[in-house]
Amino acid sequence: MTKFPVDRFRQQPTPFYYYDLSLLHRTLDEIDKASSAYYGFKVHYAVKANYNPRILKEISRYGLGADTVSAGEIAAAVEAGFAAGDIVFAGVGKSDEEIAYALKTGIGCFNAESVPELEAIMDIASGMGVVAPVALRVNPNIDAHTHHYITTGLSENKFGIDMSMLAGVVDMCVASPAVSLRGLHFHIGSQITDMKPYEMLCQRINSLQDEYRGKGIIFDTINVGGGLGVDYADPDSVPMPDFKEYFDTFHRNLRLMPGQELHFELGRSVVAQCGSLISRVLYVKEGVKKRFAILDAGMTDLIRPALYQAHHMIENLTSQSDETSVYDVVGPVCESSDCFGEGEMLPVTRRGDIMALRSAGAYGESMVSRYNCRRQPSSYFSE
Repeated sequence: MTKFPVDRFRQQPTPFYYYDLSLLHRTLDEIDKASSAYYGFKVHYAVKANYNPRILKEISRYGLGADTVSAGEIAAAVEAGFAAGDIVFAGVGKSDEEIAYALKTGIGCFNAESVPELEAIMDIASGMGVVAPVALRVNPNIDAHTHHYITTGLSENKFGIDMSMLAGVVDMCVASPAVSLRGLHFHIGSQITDMKPYEMLCQRINSLQDEYRGKGIIFDTINVGGGLGVDYADPDSVPMPDFKEYFDTFHRNLRLMPGQELHFELGRSVVAQCGSLISRVLYVKEGVKKRFAILDAGMTDLIRPALYQAHHMIENLTSQSDETSVYDVVGPVCESSDCFGEGEMLPVTRRGDIMALRSAGAYGESMVSRYNCRRQPSSYFSE
């Protein structure tokens, strides 16, 4: 359970992000323990989830690789201590400048998502006189049954290469002296809490491996992406996912070749529960039928509720009342979508109370905007 230093919070201007580093360390310990049980399992941290420099440095100390989607994330990872050779570079829109930067940095692998991108990588690598390490992102056409904005593994999607096109793309890589085909990459979505989609993914990968082994092609790595979800409803009771079951699922269902590495790209499950957005109540507004708790934090500070209709547990840290009341908890931004929760049952809440929006360590601070010319929230740590 996260213990909030409320007296300290009273002295800080809000809103701000607060990170429980002890929980982050326990989470990383569990990931290391569960993944190291199997030979060749390698975990990369998805930098887009949270690239706060302190958070990145804490994660890099555990020897994880980094999953990046921009040159800026590559630079942030290297600055935080991640080894360049353990960095993978994904994303559907890598610019020529970013590709050249990644090659100069010596990253471990590009996760290539289209034929035009591969052609660009080949041209740039050839011009630089280097060989680009490449994995092909494949869409296995598996519905992870998450929000449609974060489902990425269907056949018709801006991400990845459709399975029907894969054979030609593999041939293209094998024929090119400018790239080294290292493996296959998959990512079927985010906030996945049921292991069934991962079991289905393993079956698809097994079939593909059998097909290409028959052609004499064995991939050095299989990258199954990430997407492991967290418990937003009860973060204190479930402070981290069942990492053992997650890694065990792949061990049980995926047939790896001798010496083959299995890579993972975990983001949300690493950092979500250790972070909270801390805010003050500006006003309690009595409506005709509703009561509104208006916070100084808004969708500019935590956009997930507005963007994904996501819900974060809302906790009043300072109310002394034993009575409860129902509130719509909203922010100050001039948009009707700036709402964190409707019909929230909370202790009687008053102006000046300090609120915590829980499980905000992933895609909270990293998606902050300056809309309405609002200041960017600061960040504080438990130690």
